[in-house]
Amino acid sequence: MLRSNKGFTLIEMMIVVVILGIIAAIAYPSYQESVRRANRVEGQALLNDAAARQERFYSQNYKYATTIAALYNETTKKSETGKYTLGLSTESGDGGYTLTANAQFNDAKCGDLGLNAVGDKTKTGSEDVEYCWR
Repeated sequence: MLRSNKGFTLIEMMIVVVILGIIAAIAYPSYQESVRRANRVEGQALLNDAAARQERFYSQNYKYATTIAALYNETTKKSETGKYTLGLSTESGDGGYTLTANAQFNDAKCGDLGLNAVGDKTKTGSEDVEYCWR
């Protein structure tokens, strides 16, 4: 009498689970980094928009704005999905203003992003500026 096999054995199922676990362990960190990179682009867009508004303000008033309210008619400004909040300071040696996108999520590699009037880009995290602004 021949017996026909129906279904999978426990060993076969365990092999599939192990393979799926290995694939997930490789793919998930890559996915997380791509999400962080997309969030950084949102912060860069916030800074570039604020810099353009600063230049427009300067062309109309012959000085840079000293408050966020002067640029946006609101006291605080967040990025589109709220991943960053905008900070503004005016210090000597920064060309007129320094904008900061304060991260509202965990980004140890880049942290807060910055841009000043002369186009110098900064970050507070452990990676270099080129990595964070690519």
